[in-house]
Amino acid sequence: MTDSNTASEDAGIAAAAAEAGARVVRALYGRRLARVDKGGGDFATTADLEAERAILDVIRAARPADAVLGEEGGRQGAADAVRQWLVDPLCGTLNYAAGTLVVAVNVALRGATSGGAAPSDGAAAVADPFGEELFHTDGRNAWVRHDGVATPLEPSSATRLVDINLDPPFPSAPGFRGVDLLAHPDFGRWFRPRVVSSTLAVAWVAAGRRAAYVTDGGDLTESVHFAAGIALCRAVGCVVTDLAGAPPGPGARGLVVAADAETHGRLIAMIRS
Repeated sequence: MTDSNTASEDAGIAAAAAEAGARVVRALYGRRLARVDKGGGDFATTADLEAERAILDVIRAARPADAVLGEEGGRQGAADAVRQWLVDPLCGTLNYAAGTLVVAVNVALRGATSGGAAPSDGAAAVADPFGEELFHTDGRNAWVRHDGVATPLEPSSATRLVDINLDPPFPSAPGFRGVDLLAHPDFGRWFRPRVVSSTLAVAWVAAGRRAAYVTDGGDLTESVHFAAGIALCRAVGCVVTDLAGAPPGPGARGLVVAADAETHGRLIAMIRS
């Protein structure tokens, strides 16, 4: 089996897994769901747990030797597994529990292909359960699928809309907080803010529906929340850095994903000032 065949199959698995999770999220919407307290005001619902189970069923059936890191179930599989799937079954749980239909199901692969080299981004998929869209990539190209039709993703800054994560905690404060960026005198000159509170907004940058996305935090490239969206954005040529404008990685702080270099440069200049 060639690398290209493996990548194509992995992309299909990521897409099928994300769609399986999305079906669960849709099916359980509006019901009275049990909550699991995770501390710090965070919680999971029955929908999170059931969606993750559905995603893992797809991955295990297709790639039983691979490890999985799930938002709810933690790491599972062989400790020495070369490949690992990062799974966020319901990003935007608070939105979901409050009846706000802006959530995402994220699935991303990390690890070496059968040919040897370990790419920084591989197959990934982001499902929008209520928009019934699937954003997916094989690591080289990316598409959005709706009603069975797949369209290539094309980033654009034309909307001027920038999503900023304002959810606590704020690990980079007082050096940086999202609210400080909103208050910067140049922000309103160039952009208009949005607060989606779901990593669905990262996929929207790849699709040209957002000019950029900014969030605080540490190294988020291996985060179950962000890995799939980052893979989509990189596949279509978006600029992806930390808050300092450096490549994400160990020691990195936060994330800036922009449709183009001009948008990225303006945001980094505001963050630095």
